[in-house]
This record gives sequence, structure tokens and C-alpha cells, in this order.
Amino acid sequence: MPKPVWKAQIFPVDLQQKIKHMEELIRKVILSESEAIKNIPVSPAFSDAIEIIFKHVHEKKGKLVASGMGKAGQIAENIATTFSSTGTPAVFLHPSDSQHGDLGVVQENDVLLLISNSGKTREIIELVSLSGELYPGLPLIVISGNPESELAKNADVFIFTGNPAEVCPLGLTPTTSTTAMTVIGDALVVGMMTKIGFTSRDYAKRHHGGYLGDKSRSQAGTEFSK
Repeated sequence: MPKPVWKAQIFPVDLQQKIKHMEELIRKVILSESEAIKNIPVSPAFSDAIEIIFKHVHEKKGKLVASGMGKAGQIAENIATTFSSTGTPAVFLHPSDSQHGDLGVVQENDVLLLISNSGKTREIIELVSLSGELYPGLPLIVISGNPESELAKNADVFIFTGNPAEVCPLGLTPTTSTTAMTVIGDALVVGMMTKIGFTSRDYAKRHHGGYLGDKSRSQAGTEFSK
């Protein structure tokens, strides 16, 4: 009696087609976001923003106050924490909480970094007005996809994302736009690190724990007390 021939279980044809379609979709998303990054306009605004932050934070001993609503707010918080970990003191201020007392974190030598893809976010526009009443003349850096917006026009420095189309199939969910915002934030952070000569030793002093703490101490050839 012949032995049965066992064949490896293969996905059904319809499932294979769905997997292939999904892989094509994912590839398209990645390529679309990559193109959006490549198309971010590199302008003097980047250098201007770095100079303003340097002057107010490193020379006048103020801080960077980043804010945004929703997904843009999450990007703003990431930018703030990345600046802080690399030698430029920064905080995230939630625009809604700012109207309930948290605006008190803002001081006269601070710099505002506001992020809004539309440039029309009500809470952000109100934050500009409220902070201006508290400390007139606070420098304002805006990252947005709308150069014609009120927010952009009132900025001391406006950084344009390029206003890329969202890869979300509905064209609504912040996806490509938040990727562009993140990259712009990274560019500002790296530019500032270069300007102030931030070193591995400096990093280790601020990031003691985890793998990055060990790596930075190793690079600096320095051991810190645990």
C-alpha cells in the first residue's frame, strides 16, 4: 500500500491574493510617505528656527514650549522630549489645559513651537492669543501644511510641511502629515545638537537608564554612579 504524500499546507488562492494585495498596499503607503519626506521644502526657515531657539533657550535661559492638538500634539510632545534629552530644555503644553491654568508654565524668555496641519486649529489659535497677553512678543515658530492660514501668517518663523496628501484611504486620518512633522522636528533637533556641540557625555548625563544610557556612557568612555 503506497504511503500518503503529505504536502505543505498552502494558503488558499483567495487568501494569497488578499495577502498580495495587502503587501502592495503597505508598499504603496511606505513609498508615499517616503516621497512626502523628500518633498518637504528645505528653506532658511529651518536655520531661522534654530537661531531663535538657541537665542532664547541657550542664551536667555528660557525654554521651548511645544504644543499641538490631537495627533499633531503627540508629535509636538515627542519633539519637546527629544529636545530636552539632547540639551535644549523643552516642555509640552496641551492647548486645552493651557486655558485651565497650565499657561502658567510659559515664561518671558520662552519660545513657542506650535504644530497644526490646517493652521486653523481653534485651541492653538487661542493659545497664541492667550500667551501673547501673558508675555507680549513671545517668538512663535509654526509647523503647518497651510501657509495661508492665520497661524502661519502670524508666525515669526513658518516651516512648511509641503502639505502632503494623507495615505489614509479616507484622506482624513493624520498619517503622512504627521510623518512630515516628525521629520521636521528631527531636523531641528539635530541642527541644534550640532550648533551647541552636544556630546555622548552630555547625552549620558540626561539619559542614564536603559540601553541608550549604557551606549552613551560607553561612547563617552565615562562611568556614572548608578
